Amino acid sequence: MRELTTSIDIDASPDAVWDVLTDFRRYPEWNPFMRVVGRANEGAHLVVELTPPGGRQFRFRPTVTRVDPNHELRWLGHLFVTGLYDGEHRFTLEATDEGTRTRFTQAESFGGVLAGLVNRFVGSATEAGFREMNAALKERVESGVKGEQSSAGVGDGNESGDEVAV
Repeated sequence: MRELTTSIDIDASPDAVWDVLTDFRRYPEWNPFMRVVGRANEGAHLVVELTPPGGRQFRFRPTVTRVDPNHELRWLGHLFVTGLYDGEHRFTLEATDEGTRTRFTQAESFGGVLAGLVNRFVGSATEAGFREMNAALKERVESGVKGEQSSAGVGDGNESGDEVAV
């Protein structure tokens, strides 16, 4: 299994970072790497579109596996079928400096029979995309632009849970 991990310190509380991170509808305003349709609720199915720098855009449909507001968001996706090329994506938020700063970590663990091969082609571009997104999140949060909804459940306004095109 291979893992990519990137981190950045953000001059804001974890709840401020969480509000922006989970307001998927506003990603097109600031996120250069990722578009997400769906809700940050455990068991929800998302549509995620990634555009790595210099890489090819691709779309997948992961399932949210963990939501711990202001601390962690995880989802698990597969290429076609489980075990071929699997990715568990994690966003973690750790309060530092008595809660006035946040260490934001974005990571993904890859597994499956094609993981080594696929990662040789897309790994460096994916890591660059993580770093771009981290920097854009830092800029967005520190500029004071907030998410529109609370952490109780956010997304695209599609309350039925049906997938919508990105």
